[in-house]
Amino acid sequence: MNRISMKQNSTIHHRKSIRLKEYDYSQAGDYFVTLCTNEKVSVFGEVVEDEVRLSPIGAIAKKCWNEIPKHFPMAELDAFVVMPNHIHGIIVLNDYGTDVQLNGMNKTVGVENIQPLPTTFQHVTSKSLGSIVRSYKAAVSRECRKRNIYDFSWQRNYYDHIIRDGKDLDRICEYIIDNPIKWYLDENNTNRPAE
Repeated sequence: MNRISMKQNSTIHHRKSIRLKEYDYSQAGDYFVTLCTNEKVSVFGEVVEDEVRLSPIGAIAKKCWNEIPKHFPMAELDAFVVMPNHIHGIIVLNDYGTDVQLNGMNKTVGVENIQPLPTTFQHVTSKSLGSIVRSYKAAVSRECRKRNIYDFSWQRNYYDHIIRDGKDLDRICEYIIDNPIKWYLDENNTNRPAE
């Protein structure tokens, strides 16, 4: 689709946000996110005997995910899994201006303390969940291109769930951990049996 026809197609040009209106996604909290490949193509690997075997693109996605706290000191990672065509993960945002442990030293986290690192992540000064996800997706795409992998792209946007309490957190962690075992019936599995 060329640029002109995209502008003329109002369903593409004026998509609605799937974020909660009036919610501040930069506030401290636990967030469950799901990021899918474009058209849910299985490029991250495959599930064999209830275990995910990552492709080179899947290995890049996993490596970049683990690097998120290096680039966003206010973010911690909890349970996550790279599946054949999507990623589930929990990102915990801490309060700004509070002391956190960074490289063995207590440091006050705040916008002024975020320094861009010379790696695959873009320089992003925002502290929101959206800026973390955008930077992560861009880092994976950039790393793929550096390795001459051009047949990969992300689905637009991402899904999120604000984790409300410990019970919700436990349920989601269990879901993430069990995802490879239940891949056969997963809604993201384009090869699952028809219902």
